[in-house]
Amino acid sequence: MKRLICVSLIFLSGSASIKAQSPSFIKDSLDSYIQKGIAQWDIPGLAIAIVKDGKTIVSKGYGVRDLKTKDPVDENTLFMIASNSKLFTGTALAQLDYNKKLSLDDKVTRYLPGFQLYDKTSTELATIKDVLSHRIGTKTFQGDFTFWNGTLSRQQIVEKMKLLKPSGQFRQDFGYCNSCFLTAGEVIPVVTGKRWEEYVQDSILKPLGMSNTYMLTEGMASRNNVSRPYTNQFTGKITELPYDQVDNLGPAGSMVSNVKDVSKWLLTQLDSGRFEGKRVLPWPVIRKTRDINLAMSSRKSPVNPSHFTGYGLGVFMTDFAGKQVFWHTGGAFGFVTNTCFVPELNLGITILTNNDNQNFFELLRYQILDAYLDQPYVNRSEKALPAQLKGIAEAKKEVADLENRIGKGKPELPLAAYAGNYKNEIYGPITIKEVKNKSLEITFLNHKSLKATLQYMDKNEWLMRYNNIAYGVFATKFQIEGKSVKSITIKANDFIEYDPYIFVKD
Repeated sequence: MKRLICVSLIFLSGSASIKAQSPSFIKDSLDSYIQKGIAQWDIPGLAIAIVKDGKTIVSKGYGVRDLKTKDPVDENTLFMIASNSKLFTGTALAQLDYNKKLSLDDKVTRYLPGFQLYDKTSTELATIKDVLSHRIGTKTFQGDFTFWNGTLSRQQIVEKMKLLKPSGQFRQDFGYCNSCFLTAGEVIPVVTGKRWEEYVQDSILKPLGMSNTYMLTEGMASRNNVSRPYTNQFTGKITELPYDQVDNLGPAGSMVSNVKDVSKWLLTQLDSGRFEGKRVLPWPVIRKTRDINLAMSSRKSPVNPSHFTGYGLGVFMTDFAGKQVFWHTGGAFGFVTNTCFVPELNLGITILTNNDNQNFFELLRYQILDAYLDQPYVNRSEKALPAQLKGIAEAKKEVADLENRIGKGKPELPLAAYAGNYKNEIYGPITIKEVKNKSLEITFLNHKSLKATLQYMDKNEWLMRYNNIAYGVFATKFQIEGKSVKSITIKANDFIEYDPYIFVKD
C-alpha cells in the first residue's frame, strides 16, 4: 500500500560532542531504519525521543498522524501512552509511602473496605504492593473485556474484582492486571482527598513541566496535534479506529502524551528524581518503584542478551548485555508505545506509534539498545518482518474463509429462538435481536456503542463481527438443548482478553 511519509526535522538539543559520541547507528542509520520500518510494517506514524547524559539528543516524528489530512507526526504529537501510565501510578503511591501518608504494605481493605478478591484469604492479605505488582494470581488481562471501554465506574470495577477466579497462586504467579492498578489508584483519593488524575498532575506532571500531557482520554479527539488510531488486524488493511475511552481504568492506562514531554520523565528517572537540577522526587521514591516485587523469569532469553526479568511498581526490569534496563510498553486500540531507561548508561528511549498490530516499536527499542551496548549488528526489523507478514496474511485468509461459509447451511432453530436477553456474571447483560438479511445483532449493554452481527455459516457456527474491527471477527456457537437456546460463547481480540465469555440466556 502506497502512502505519503512526512518526516519532521530532527530536534537536537545535544552539543556536537554528544552527537559525536553517539553510536554510528544513531548518527548515520536511525532515520533510514525508521523510514523503511514504518513503510514495511504499515505504520502511519511514529515519534521517538532518545535522551543521553542529561540531554535530549533525538526528538522527532516520522510519517503522518492522520492518513486523511497527511498531517505529519512531530515531537509534540499526542498519542495514548496506555500502560506507560502505570509507572506514574506506582511512583505516586511510592511518594505517599515516603511521606508517611500510607505504607505500600498496608492492606488494601484498610482504605477500600469493600474490596474483595475471589477468595477470602487473598482479600485479607492483599496489600497495595500486591495490586501494583500483578501478583494476585489472575490471568493476564482477566476481566478486561468487561472493563475496557466499558461504562462501569471505577468503584464498580473494583467491586467486580471478587468475580475474577484466579488460575495462579497469590504472590507467586504473574498475571498482568489492569483492574489491580485501578484499585491501587483508588487508594489515592482516600489518603489525599484528590482523585488519581489530580494527584499525579499536581505532584509529578506540573513540577516536570509536562504541560502537554493529559491524565485522561476524554476529549482526545478535539486536542491539537493528535494522532489518529489505526489497525490492520483481521483485514490486512490499515483502518482508522474510534478512540478508546478508558478513564474508568485511569490509573492503569489513560494518559495521553508526546515524546517531548515523556523525555522529561526519562531525564528525571535517569537523574535519581531531579529535573533540570531541581529535586522533583526523592531518590528513595524512585528506587522503591524499581525493587523487584515479582520475579518473572530467570532463564536466558532466546532473542536477547538477557537472563532475568521482574516487575516493580509499574515498571519491568531486566538485564541486557550486562546492564540493568527498566521498561514498559503500552497498548490501546490503535496505539502501541514504550518507554525504557538504562541508568548505568544514562540512556532513555521512548517510542510512540499509531498502528496497534506491529512489533516494530519494540524491535526499534532493542536495535537502539544493541547500538549503545556494542552488540553485533543484526537488523531486527528485517529478521522479524517475514513472520509479521505471514501472520497478517493468515489472519486475512482466516476471515475470508469464514466469510465464504456464510449461508452454506441453515440454523437449527428459527432466528426468533436465538433472540433475547443473556447474561454473564462478570460482564453483565447483552441482548440479541433479529435484524435484516437473516442475521442477528448483539448489543453489549455495558459498553456505550459496542455491537456485533451474527451471520449463520454452517456446522452450528456463526460469524461474529464487531462494529469496531479492533475487537475482531470470530466463529462462535450457541449451546442448544432440545429446542431451546441455553447460551452463547463470545470471544474478543486477545489484545483485550484471552478467554471467551459464556453468556446464558434468560
